[in-house]
Amino acid sequence: MTLESSECGPAAYGADKDKPSMSDEYAKRRKLYEAISLRTGLAWPYIAAIDQYERTMSQAHPKTRPIRKDAVTGVYVSEERWRGDLNPTEEDTNPASIRFFRGIGQDGSGDKVADRSKDEDLLYSVTVQALQYGSAEDDFTIGLWEYYHNTRAVQRVMQFAKLYRHFDRLDLNGHAFPLPLKSTYSYRSTWGNKRGWGGRRIHEGTDIFAGYGVPVRSTCYGVIEIKGWNAYGGWRIGIRDLNNLYHYYAHLSGFDKNIKTGDIVSPGQVIGWVGSSGYGRPGTQGKFPPHLHYGIYRDRGLVEWAFDPYPLLRRWENEEYKAVKGKR
Repeated sequence: MTLESSECGPAAYGADKDKPSMSDEYAKRRKLYEAISLRTGLAWPYIAAIDQYERTMSQAHPKTRPIRKDAVTGVYVSEERWRGDLNPTEEDTNPASIRFFRGIGQDGSGDKVADRSKDEDLLYSVTVQALQYGSAEDDFTIGLWEYYHNTRAVQRVMQFAKLYRHFDRLDLNGHAFPLPLKSTYSYRSTWGNKRGWGGRRIHEGTDIFAGYGVPVRSTCYGVIEIKGWNAYGGWRIGIRDLNNLYHYYAHLSGFDKNIKTGDIVSPGQVIGWVGSSGYGRPGTQGKFPPHLHYGIYRDRGLVEWAFDPYPLLRRWENEEYKAVKGKR
Protein backbone atom coordinates (compact mmCIF):
# COMPACT_ATOMS: atom_id res chain seq x y z
CA MET A 1 0.00 0.00 0.00
CA THR A 2 1.06 3.61 -0.43
CA LEU A 3 1.61 5.89 2.51
CA GLU A 4 -1.54 7.95 2.85
CA SER A 5 -3.08 9.77 5.80
CA SER A 6 -5.82 8.28 8.00
CA GLU A 7 -8.60 9.87 9.98
CA CYS A 8 -7.76 11.19 13.41
CA GLY A 9 -8.60 9.25 16.55
CA PRO A 10 -10.68 10.34 19.54
CA ALA A 11 -9.66 13.18 21.79
CA ALA A 12 -7.01 12.14 24.32
CA TYR A 13 -6.96 12.71 28.04
CA GLY A 14 -4.32 14.87 29.71
CA ALA A 15 -3.19 16.99 26.75
CA ASP A 16 -1.40 20.23 27.64
CA LYS A 17 -2.72 23.48 26.18
CA ASP A 18 -0.02 24.85 23.92
CA LYS A 19 1.26 28.35 24.47
CA PRO A 20 0.47 30.70 21.56
CA SER A 21 4.12 30.67 20.45
CA MET A 22 4.13 26.87 20.28
CA SER A 23 0.85 26.83 18.39
CA ASP A 24 2.41 29.18 15.84
CA GLU A 25 5.41 26.87 15.58
CA TYR A 26 3.18 23.86 14.92
CA ALA A 27 1.31 25.84 12.25
CA LYS A 28 4.60 26.67 10.50
CA ARG A 29 5.69 23.03 10.60
CA ARG A 30 2.36 21.77 9.26
CA LYS A 31 2.52 24.27 6.40
CA LEU A 32 6.05 23.10 5.56
CA TYR A 33 5.07 19.41 5.66
CA GLU A 34 2.08 19.94 3.42
CA ALA A 35 4.21 21.90 0.92
CA ILE A 36 6.75 19.07 0.76
CA SER A 37 3.88 16.58 0.49
CA LEU A 38 2.56 18.35 -2.61
CA ARG A 39 5.98 18.18 -4.24
CA THR A 40 6.77 14.56 -3.38
CA GLY A 41 3.37 12.86 -3.14
CA LEU A 42 4.25 11.50 0.31
CA ALA A 43 1.53 12.00 2.95
CA TRP A 44 2.44 14.73 5.44
CA PRO A 45 2.51 12.48 8.57
CA TYR A 46 5.52 10.62 7.13
CA ILE A 47 7.31 13.86 6.33
CA ALA A 48 6.53 15.11 9.84
CA ALA A 49 7.88 11.82 11.24
CA ILE A 50 11.19 12.20 9.38
CA ASP A 51 11.47 15.77 10.62
CA GLN A 52 10.64 14.80 14.20
CA TYR A 53 13.19 11.97 14.25
CA GLU A 54 15.81 14.38 12.92
CA ARG A 55 14.79 16.89 15.61
CA THR A 56 15.24 14.34 18.41
CA MET A 57 18.69 13.44 17.10
CA SER A 58 19.68 17.11 16.95
CA GLN A 59 18.46 17.59 20.51
CA ALA A 60 20.43 14.56 21.65
CA HIS A 61 23.61 15.68 19.84
CA PRO A 62 23.55 19.50 19.80
CA LYS A 63 27.32 19.85 19.35
CA THR A 64 27.59 17.65 16.28
CA ARG A 65 24.19 18.51 14.79
CA PRO A 66 23.78 22.32 15.17
CA ILE A 67 20.42 23.71 14.06
CA ARG A 68 19.64 27.34 13.22
CA LYS A 69 17.72 29.12 15.97
CA ASP A 70 15.06 30.25 13.49
CA ALA A 71 14.77 26.85 11.78
CA VAL A 72 11.31 25.35 11.32
CA THR A 73 12.68 21.92 10.48
CA GLY A 74 14.79 19.73 12.74
CA VAL A 75 16.74 18.23 9.81
CA TYR A 76 20.53 18.34 9.90
CA VAL A 77 22.71 17.47 6.90
CA SER A 78 26.47 17.92 7.02
CA GLU A 79 28.14 20.13 4.39
CA GLU A 80 30.00 17.13 2.96
CA ARG A 81 26.86 15.07 2.55
CA TRP A 82 24.95 18.00 1.11
CA ARG A 83 27.44 18.91 -1.62
CA GLY A 84 29.11 15.52 -2.16
CA ASP A 85 32.40 14.35 -0.68
CA LEU A 86 34.53 15.15 -3.76
CA ASN A 87 32.85 18.45 -4.58
CA PRO A 88 35.55 21.18 -4.59
CA THR A 89 32.95 23.94 -3.95
CA GLU A 90 32.43 23.90 -0.18
CA GLU A 91 29.14 25.81 -0.15
CA ASP A 92 27.76 24.62 -3.45
CA THR A 93 24.09 25.52 -4.04
CA ASN A 94 23.86 24.41 -7.67
CA PRO A 95 21.56 21.35 -7.82
CA ALA A 96 23.25 20.08 -11.00
CA SER A 97 26.82 20.13 -9.69
CA ILE A 98 25.70 18.75 -6.31
CA ARG A 99 24.02 15.87 -8.14
CA PHE A 100 27.16 15.32 -10.24
CA PHE A 101 29.24 14.87 -7.09
CA ARG A 102 26.55 12.62 -5.55
CA GLY A 103 25.52 15.07 -2.86
CA ILE A 104 21.95 14.91 -1.56
CA GLY A 105 21.18 18.65 -1.65
CA GLN A 106 18.15 19.56 -3.77
CA ASP A 107 15.90 22.51 -4.48
CA GLY A 108 12.76 22.15 -2.37
CA SER A 109 11.41 25.69 -2.72
CA GLY A 110 11.41 26.00 -6.51
CA ASP A 111 14.00 28.78 -6.73
CA LYS A 112 16.55 26.55 -8.57
CA VAL A 113 18.95 26.81 -5.61
CA ALA A 114 19.85 23.99 -3.24
CA ASP A 115 20.40 26.02 -0.08
CA ARG A 116 21.37 24.08 3.04
CA SER A 117 20.15 26.97 5.20
CA LYS A 118 16.57 26.75 3.88
CA ASP A 119 13.95 24.63 5.65
CA GLU A 120 12.25 23.62 2.40
CA ASP A 121 15.47 22.47 0.76
CA LEU A 122 16.67 20.51 3.79
CA LEU A 123 13.47 18.60 4.45
CA TYR A 124 12.74 18.05 0.76
CA SER A 125 16.22 16.62 0.18
CA VAL A 126 15.95 14.08 3.01
CA THR A 127 12.39 13.15 2.02
CA VAL A 128 13.51 12.45 -1.56
CA GLN A 129 16.25 10.20 -0.21
CA ALA A 130 13.67 8.22 1.77
CA LEU A 131 11.52 7.89 -1.37
CA GLN A 132 14.30 6.67 -3.67
CA TYR A 133 12.77 3.15 -3.79
CA GLY A 134 9.14 4.24 -3.93
CA SER A 135 6.22 5.30 -1.71
CA ALA A 136 4.81 1.86 -0.88
CA GLU A 137 5.38 1.18 2.82
CA ASP A 138 7.99 -1.56 2.32
CA ASP A 139 9.83 0.53 -0.28
CA PHE A 140 9.72 3.59 1.97
CA THR A 141 11.26 1.69 4.89
CA ILE A 142 14.04 0.45 2.60
CA GLY A 143 14.68 4.04 1.54
CA LEU A 144 14.86 5.11 5.19
CA TRP A 145 17.33 2.36 5.96
CA GLU A 146 19.51 3.28 2.98
CA TYR A 147 19.61 6.88 4.23
CA TYR A 148 20.19 6.22 7.93
CA HIS A 149 21.73 2.72 7.88
CA ASN A 150 20.11 2.30 11.27
CA THR A 151 17.19 -0.05 11.95
CA ARG A 152 16.23 1.96 15.03
CA ALA A 153 15.85 5.10 12.91
CA VAL A 154 13.47 3.29 10.55
CA GLN A 155 11.40 2.04 13.49
CA ARG A 156 11.19 5.50 15.05
CA VAL A 157 10.08 7.23 11.85
CA MET A 158 7.34 4.66 11.30
CA GLN A 159 6.21 4.92 14.94
CA PHE A 160 6.06 8.71 14.75
CA ALA A 161 4.16 8.58 11.46
CA LYS A 162 1.64 6.22 13.03
CA LEU A 163 0.97 8.73 15.81
CA TYR A 164 0.62 11.67 13.42
CA ARG A 165 -1.72 9.71 11.16
CA HIS A 166 -3.89 8.61 14.08
CA PHE A 167 -4.35 12.01 15.71
CA ASP A 168 -3.97 14.15 12.55
CA ARG A 169 -2.17 16.89 14.45
CA LEU A 170 1.31 17.82 15.69
CA ASP A 171 0.60 18.98 19.25
CA LEU A 172 1.02 15.64 21.01
CA ASN A 173 3.13 16.75 23.97
CA GLY A 174 0.52 16.39 26.74
CA HIS A 175 1.30 14.23 29.78
CA ALA A 176 -0.38 12.64 32.78
CA PHE A 177 0.87 11.28 36.10
CA PRO A 178 1.15 7.46 35.87
CA LEU A 179 -1.28 6.81 38.76
CA PRO A 180 -4.69 8.43 39.31
CA LEU A 181 -4.32 11.46 41.56
CA LYS A 182 -7.26 10.29 43.68
CA SER A 183 -5.47 7.02 44.52
CA THR A 184 -3.22 6.54 47.54
CA TYR A 185 0.44 6.50 46.58
CA SER A 186 3.84 7.78 47.67
CA TYR A 187 7.16 8.28 45.95
CA ARG A 188 10.51 10.01 46.24
CA SER A 189 13.66 10.17 44.17
CA THR A 190 15.20 6.68 44.11
CA TRP A 191 17.48 7.25 41.13
CA GLY A 192 20.88 5.61 41.51
CA ASN A 193 20.03 3.51 44.57
CA LYS A 194 21.82 0.17 44.74
CA ARG A 195 20.10 -3.01 43.60
CA GLY A 196 21.43 -6.49 44.24
CA TRP A 197 19.14 -9.01 42.54
CA GLY A 198 20.74 -10.25 39.32
CA GLY A 199 24.08 -8.61 40.13
CA ARG A 200 25.23 -5.23 41.40
CA ARG A 201 23.50 -2.41 39.55
CA ILE A 202 21.86 0.95 40.14
CA HIS A 203 18.17 1.82 40.14
CA GLU A 204 17.25 3.44 36.84
CA GLY A 205 13.89 4.97 37.67
CA THR A 206 11.44 6.07 40.35
CA ASP A 207 9.41 3.70 42.52
CA ILE A 208 5.82 4.81 43.14
CA PHE A 209 4.34 2.77 46.01
CA ALA A 210 0.64 1.98 45.93
CA GLY A 211 -1.72 -0.89 46.66
CA TYR A 212 -2.31 -3.88 44.45
CA GLY A 213 -4.67 -3.15 41.58
CA VAL A 214 -4.24 0.64 41.46
CA PRO A 215 -4.54 1.61 37.75
CA VAL A 216 -1.32 2.43 35.90
CA ARG A 217 -1.76 5.01 33.16
CA SER A 218 0.22 6.07 30.13
CA THR A 219 2.08 9.29 30.84
CA CYS A 220 2.22 10.27 27.17
CA TYR A 221 0.99 9.95 23.62
CA GLY A 222 2.91 7.00 22.28
CA VAL A 223 3.16 3.58 20.69
CA ILE A 224 3.41 0.40 22.76
CA GLU A 225 6.83 -0.91 21.82
CA ILE A 226 7.01 -3.92 24.11
CA LYS A 227 4.69 -5.80 26.44
CA GLY A 228 5.28 -8.96 28.44
CA TRP A 229 7.58 -10.53 31.02
CA ASN A 230 11.05 -9.39 32.02
CA ALA A 231 12.97 -11.19 34.80
CA TYR A 232 13.85 -7.87 36.45
CA GLY A 233 10.70 -5.87 35.75
CA GLY A 234 8.12 -8.65 35.84
CA TRP A 235 5.05 -7.82 33.79
CA ARG A 236 6.09 -4.63 32.06
CA ILE A 237 5.17 -2.29 29.22
CA GLY A 238 7.40 0.02 27.19
CA ILE A 239 5.93 3.01 25.33
CA ARG A 240 7.74 5.24 22.79
CA ASP A 241 6.72 8.90 22.53
CA LEU A 242 7.34 11.56 19.87
CA ASN A 243 10.32 12.96 21.75
CA ASN A 244 12.01 9.58 21.25
CA LEU A 245 11.69 8.77 24.93
CA TYR A 246 11.00 5.22 26.05
CA HIS A 247 8.62 5.09 29.03
CA TYR A 248 9.07 1.91 31.08
CA TYR A 249 6.39 0.61 33.48
CA ALA A 250 7.41 -2.42 35.54
CA HIS A 251 6.23 -4.84 38.29
CA LEU A 252 2.61 -4.76 37.07
CA SER A 253 0.03 -7.24 38.31
CA GLY A 254 -1.51 -7.37 34.84
CA PHE A 255 -2.25 -5.53 31.61
CA ASP A 256 -5.37 -4.02 30.15
CA LYS A 257 -6.64 -6.85 27.92
CA ASN A 258 -7.52 -4.48 25.09
CA ILE A 259 -3.98 -3.23 24.40
CA LYS A 260 -1.23 -4.94 22.45
CA THR A 261 2.19 -4.21 21.01
CA GLY A 262 1.94 -1.55 18.30
CA ASP A 263 -1.18 0.09 19.74
CA ILE A 264 -1.41 3.83 20.24
CA VAL A 265 -2.05 5.21 23.74
CA SER A 266 -2.90 8.64 25.12
CA PRO A 267 -2.03 10.40 28.40
CA GLY A 268 -4.12 9.01 31.26
CA GLN A 269 -5.14 5.83 29.43
CA VAL A 270 -5.07 2.75 31.70
CA ILE A 271 -2.48 0.22 30.53
CA GLY A 272 -2.25 -2.05 33.59
CA TRP A 273 -2.31 -2.25 37.38
CA VAL A 274 0.18 -1.95 40.23
CA GLY A 275 1.68 -5.23 41.40
CA SER A 276 4.85 -6.86 42.71
CA SER A 277 5.89 -9.06 39.79
CA GLY A 278 9.48 -9.76 38.83
CA TYR A 279 12.83 -10.98 40.16
CA GLY A 280 12.33 -14.48 38.83
CA ARG A 281 10.64 -16.72 36.29
CA PRO A 282 7.39 -15.66 34.58
CA GLY A 283 4.67 -15.25 37.17
CA THR A 284 6.99 -14.55 40.13
CA GLN A 285 5.21 -12.22 42.59
CA GLY A 286 5.61 -10.82 46.07
CA LYS A 287 9.37 -10.46 46.47
CA PHE A 288 8.87 -6.79 47.41
CA PRO A 289 5.99 -4.44 48.33
CA PRO A 290 3.62 -3.52 45.47
CA HIS A 291 4.74 -0.52 43.50
CA LEU A 292 5.20 0.85 40.00
CA HIS A 293 8.75 1.16 38.75
CA TYR A 294 8.73 4.02 36.24
CA GLY A 295 11.76 4.74 34.08
CA ILE A 296 12.58 6.90 31.07
CA TYR A 297 15.25 6.25 28.44
CA ARG A 298 16.41 8.63 25.71
CA ASP A 299 17.27 7.23 22.29
CA ARG A 300 20.53 8.77 21.07
CA GLY A 301 20.53 6.99 17.73
CA LEU A 302 22.54 3.84 18.39
CA VAL A 303 22.09 3.50 22.16
CA GLU A 304 19.59 4.50 24.83
CA TRP A 305 20.42 6.10 28.15
CA ALA A 306 18.26 6.26 31.25
CA PHE A 307 17.79 9.52 33.12
CA ASP A 308 16.09 10.43 36.38
CA PRO A 309 12.30 10.66 35.80
CA TYR A 310 11.55 12.15 39.23
CA PRO A 311 11.53 15.84 38.14
CA LEU A 312 9.15 15.05 35.27
CA LEU A 313 6.86 13.04 37.54
CA ARG A 314 6.63 15.96 39.96
CA ARG A 315 5.89 18.36 37.12
CA TRP A 316 3.20 16.16 35.55
CA GLU A 317 1.62 15.59 38.95
CA ASN A 318 1.48 19.34 39.67
CA GLU A 319 0.18 20.17 36.19
CA GLU A 320 -2.59 17.60 36.50
CA TYR A 321 -3.57 18.87 39.95
CA LYS A 322 -3.83 22.40 38.54
CA ALA A 323 -5.87 21.20 35.55
CA VAL A 324 -8.30 19.33 37.79
CA LYS A 325 -8.57 22.30 40.16
CA GLY A 326 -9.23 24.64 37.25
CA LYS A 327 -12.24 22.57 36.14
CA ARG A 328 -14.00 22.91 39.49
